[in-house]
Amino acid sequence: MTTNTTNPLILGQGLPPYEQFTPEAIGAGMPELLQHLEAALAHHEANLTILEDPTWEQVMDTLHHLEERLRWAWGVVNHLTMVCDSDALRQVHSQHQSAVVRFYNRLGQSKTLYNALQQLQQRHREGTLSLDRVQQRILTRAVQVMELQGVGLEPEQRQAFNAASIRLAELSTSYSNHVLDATKAWSLLLKDPQQVDGLPESLRELMAAAARESGHSEATAADGPWKLGLDLPRYGPFLRYSRQRHLREQAYRAYVSRASAGDTDNRPLIREILTLRHQQAQRLGYETWAQVSLVSKMAGSVEEIEQLVEELRRPSQLAAARELEQLRQLAKEMGAPDGEHLKPWDVSYWSEQLRRRRFDLDSEALRPWFPLEQVLEGLFGLCERLFAIRILPADGEAPTWHKDVRFFQVVDQGQNTPIASFYLDSYARPGQKRGGAWMDECLVRQRNHQGQVVHPVAYLICNQTPPVNGTPSLMTFMEVQTLFHEFGHGLQHMLTTIDRPQAAGLNLVEDDAIELASQFMENWCYDQSTIMAMARHWQTGAPLPESEFGKISAARAFMAGTAMLRQLGFAQGDLKLHTRWRPDSQETPEVMWRRVATAMAAMPPIAEDATVCSFEHLFAGGYAAGYYAYKWSEVLSADAFAAFEEVGLANEAAIRALGKRYRDTVLSLGGSRHAGEVFGAFRGREPSTEPLLRHSGLVGEDEESPRAQD
Repeated sequence: MTTNTTNPLILGQGLPPYEQFTPEAIGAGMPELLQHLEAALAHHEANLTILEDPTWEQVMDTLHHLEERLRWAWGVVNHLTMVCDSDALRQVHSQHQSAVVRFYNRLGQSKTLYNALQQLQQRHREGTLSLDRVQQRILTRAVQVMELQGVGLEPEQRQAFNAASIRLAELSTSYSNHVLDATKAWSLLLKDPQQVDGLPESLRELMAAAARESGHSEATAADGPWKLGLDLPRYGPFLRYSRQRHLREQAYRAYVSRASAGDTDNRPLIREILTLRHQQAQRLGYETWAQVSLVSKMAGSVEEIEQLVEELRRPSQLAAARELEQLRQLAKEMGAPDGEHLKPWDVSYWSEQLRRRRFDLDSEALRPWFPLEQVLEGLFGLCERLFAIRILPADGEAPTWHKDVRFFQVVDQGQNTPIASFYLDSYARPGQKRGGAWMDECLVRQRNHQGQVVHPVAYLICNQTPPVNGTPSLMTFMEVQTLFHEFGHGLQHMLTTIDRPQAAGLNLVEDDAIELASQFMENWCYDQSTIMAMARHWQTGAPLPESEFGKISAARAFMAGTAMLRQLGFAQGDLKLHTRWRPDSQETPEVMWRRVATAMAAMPPIAEDATVCSFEHLFAGGYAAGYYAYKWSEVLSADAFAAFEEVGLANEAAIRALGKRYRDTVLSLGGSRHAGEVFGAFRGREPSTEPLLRHSGLVGEDEESPRAQD
């Protein structure tokens, strides 16, 4: 491999030296890297044309190492734009994105490569080349991917396809930047103590810290001023706890209308993205973009997806209607005008009030029992128990992109050797770091040129409240669940035993099964031994009272109908946009989205609700025509966890044995087999919707019993 220490993008392997990935280095280095890759691709194609009977190694291994160099380098650039956003970085990313897309199109449309792949398939069918089942799956998907990248298109169509691909990448980046900028642009400075009435200390401190950062050096949690923003660590708790209805309304209206006006208006981008996707689908011989999406899914058709959505909608809608009525009654009882005219900005507040009354459970009051360090100890202890691994801090042993980022090693207990590593970037950095939480690949398990195994490395990114004034990062129970969720993704990436990188970890896992491992881990947040092992008061060391865990457990299904219906509405809106909307449709995309939302939501959207303008999953996050995957995967994850419930969560020997089987199937096999086959290998049968409905408290809401999901 060619190396050049002056250009970090050329390295192509190992832990990235993040400090070298400056905007200047990226700007200078990307053209050089792409030039190297173009020469390598041309050389590979030339070799393939003179080989009569190419081998797997000659075709696929060479191709992978070429692709890996670009995935590694551009992956670092993309990662830094997500966690260290700046104008300079954003500009250099935009400058080189089209060149990267052009190279991927060039690679995906190489007739020489495509013919070589087909030749491998033909030789395997004839019996002159032996391929194992993993190789066959990789090869089949590689052929599909090239076909979806337009390898079979005529020159004129290919030119239009490539131009649209570049434009879609640009639009996706612009959409995401608009959401970040719109989120960053809105704030509200509160100076009157009455305006923060009801807010917990932790939120007032966070808002005071934001005020100090914006020039109000005198700001304190007790006396203010306090700066409200639309980032979730401030916005979410504010809606939950603020007693000032007019301020909740102001914040809510700003949040749901983000990126829908002015310089950050995403509506024209949405229309263009959907138009281009529709055109791309038709160029490839499909009627809709949803049909393109289904190529990499478990679901066999849009109708099958809609059947699942409908099966979950019926009990959810009945429950949601009852839940909202309970909120109205409580508001009336407490003498608030909200009861007569309950609005969307009232739901979080009155839900919290009802939660407190029904379960005597104050979400915010639980924070002191969940300091990040102890939550990590509990999470790591659970993984040790289930999967026979140890997770050890390795701070200082790897380069990082921010002083708060931590680094850990994963060690196999049986062999007592490191098998993986991960970065953990826990805290919100408004204006610099994208909102939400995610897991991404840093290094993928594979064998290098010397035949040595490269251990997988994961990025785990969260956005929780940072330590403030000597107080550690104290987590809400929801943030604990989020951390467990992302760590589940990380486990599937890190515990894979597949050495062929194209099918290792999450690679080749069907998109609608990709959330199985993550949502599975969330279920352990309701296991008493898991929670009680980690929940200790950060100041006194006192364990969480068992009565409090009882409240958490009892509240698991609280407002579950409303929550389920919200997700199903998003899934249905996504499907409609990618199956029914056409460039010549009478409805605009936002009108179609609103029509679905009105029909599906527990409470109709307000007039200025433009959620579709900030829904990055669909237009900047890879979930187009696939948002239903969260619920599809949740069916799988709930059923997988039900296996542990069936043997008894206190049955230590059985739990460890089942954990080993789960590791050896779901976590180990990755995308080397079809997700349905992997699930069947663990569960021994087809998945059922019953455990999900039971965990959500929705069993009995509908007269029809759940069926096994095909």
